Amino acid sequence: MAFTSLTFVLLVLATVTLYYLLPRRFQWLLLLAASMVFYLSGGGRTVIWLLAVAAVTWGCGLALQRLNDQRKGADKARQNQLKAAKKRVAALGAVLCFGLLYAMKYWNFTLELLPTPVAARLPRWDFLMPLGLSFFTFQAVGYVVDVYRGKAAQNNPVKYLLFVSFFPQMIQGPIGRYDALAPQLLAPKELSWQNLQYGIQLAMWGYFKKLVIADRAAVLVDTVIRDNCPYGGAVIAVGIFFYCVQLYCDFSGGIDIARGVAQMLGITMAENFRRPLFATSLADYWRRWHISLGQWMRDYLFYPLSLSKPFGRLGKWARRHIGGLGGKIFATSLATFIIYLVIGVWHGSSLKYIVYGLWNGTIITSSLLLERRFQSWKDALHIDGGSLGWRIVMTVRTCFLVFLGRYLTRAPRLLTAGSLLVATFTRPVFSQLTDGTLLSLGLTGGDFLLLGLAAAVLVTVEFYQERGGHVRETLARQRPLVQWLAIVVPLLVIVAFGVFRTGYISSAFIYGQF
Repeated sequence: MAFTSLTFVLLVLATVTLYYLLPRRFQWLLLLAASMVFYLSGGGRTVIWLLAVAAVTWGCGLALQRLNDQRKGADKARQNQLKAAKKRVAALGAVLCFGLLYAMKYWNFTLELLPTPVAARLPRWDFLMPLGLSFFTFQAVGYVVDVYRGKAAQNNPVKYLLFVSFFPQMIQGPIGRYDALAPQLLAPKELSWQNLQYGIQLAMWGYFKKLVIADRAAVLVDTVIRDNCPYGGAVIAVGIFFYCVQLYCDFSGGIDIARGVAQMLGITMAENFRRPLFATSLADYWRRWHISLGQWMRDYLFYPLSLSKPFGRLGKWARRHIGGLGGKIFATSLATFIIYLVIGVWHGSSLKYIVYGLWNGTIITSSLLLERRFQSWKDALHIDGGSLGWRIVMTVRTCFLVFLGRYLTRAPRLLTAGSLLVATFTRPVFSQLTDGTLLSLGLTGGDFLLLGLAAAVLVTVEFYQERGGHVRETLARQRPLVQWLAIVVPLLVIVAFGVFRTGYISSAFIYGQF
């Protein structure tokens, strides 16, 4: 069930209406019912995998809770035994869940990497990919780790299932934490006009980004970025630029819709974007982009990895044999590199995603290792690191690095990404930017104008937010007429230039494939 479908809109309307009409003790059951309707609409057979992940992690949570309780008051020897048992339970839950994720998402890719005689003797896994598998798996495993670390488990399996399956977050997140999300899902709510108003406004902003900008930009991107691309490098660069616009508006727009629907129900979901356009480094970009994934990687992979005994020994070895700053941060830099490699692999089962992870990991870890050298260059050139001019330079540089990385994520395969990059810098054919070629890529002059205006609105709003402004709070202080116009006008724009535009075909959310 796509967020852009009429069915989804009707599901949200019915859910919000009944949510506030039902006795409050039944509200969470309604959310679970709506979540099951949403999930079953995407393929009834795949619900077994959602239920399997929920059952495994709920059971592990209960076992860990009992072990946590037994450790209280136990002697040191018994505590060590229970700690070892906890590790086995948590590892079992993670292996089962990530094993399913690997089998569904990466097994067939693994077969492609093996020699043909070996691969021919192994079975292929051709089951339908469950909706939101990566997202609900990470969310459920995070819950197991939290209980392992001492947080309380959920005894009721039905209530826990709601946490795993809450429908606005199923397609592309954000990845929720149990102690932040579950209490909101289970708590009774009273009707709040402010929650309804803010939620509708946020969802409308998401639909604006998705339907007016992303789906329109997708037409040009799909025409240009493909195997055997017949266009020169300048048009290819335009295609990748439009893909950057499409990807951001598609992904962040979907998140805005999800968070807006949740807010209508009085539920605040985790922030997933913080204006990545204004990032001043690639590391800063990833702190602003897909925040919930980055925080998951930080808390459940980076810290355990960098603080582990093997990495502790590696750090001691590096300080003794490498010395200096490099020796001090060698182990941490390696852990950082591994994290970004994993993030690349998380995006999909293809060599291009592995290279994408290596691209980000290499740049970010190199910047850590060269930080002092870079600072000395700035000092020698008398560059004020806090000046507006320097911030603009760093922002433009970061955008360029992100732009280059997008060749990898958008091209159909790694070899195509390489050929498109080579064409961009060796065969630009700038004449195609002025000879009418751009108007033969599926968009009219009016489409380009509308995209420019819509992008200007987007950048203006985000610049206001980057300077500390709060759009919805500012609107809330205006007269009721202005507040209603803030809902009606975007709705009309979405309908006129999105849903009912000539030749409109809604595209699936890009991150829904991950």
